[in-house]
Amino acid sequence: MKKIEAFIRHEALEPIRDRLAQIGLPSMTVAEVKGSGRQRGITESYRGAETTIFLRPKLRLEVALDDDDVERVIDVILEHAHTGSPGDGKIFVFDLEDALRVRTGENGAEVLAPHDSLTK
Repeated sequence: MKKIEAFIRHEALEPIRDRLAQIGLPSMTVAEVKGSGRQRGITESYRGAETTIFLRPKLRLEVALDDDDVERVIDVILEHAHTGSPGDGKIFVFDLEDALRVRTGENGAEVLAPHDSLTK
């Protein structure tokens, strides 16, 4: 099992979410975050005073999935998040030791199984 954590631009979320739902992987967590990377800060002027914003707003997209689905999800994120400009984001892949469904007590890969009804 793996966990993908991707930092993306806000406008990339809906196309990514739509495509993942189409391929049967609609489960995800999204959080608004701020961060800095290689992208330089933006200088803004407000009432005559210039200020530089270094922490840029992004979305953190988290998806827990079976090993077999990792490449498909990465491909979807890259397809919809890539603009070729600084600030497109990052994708990290982590190993997951276990996953448990609180409602039923199920654990392991069956908790992360794709939603078959959505792929047809």
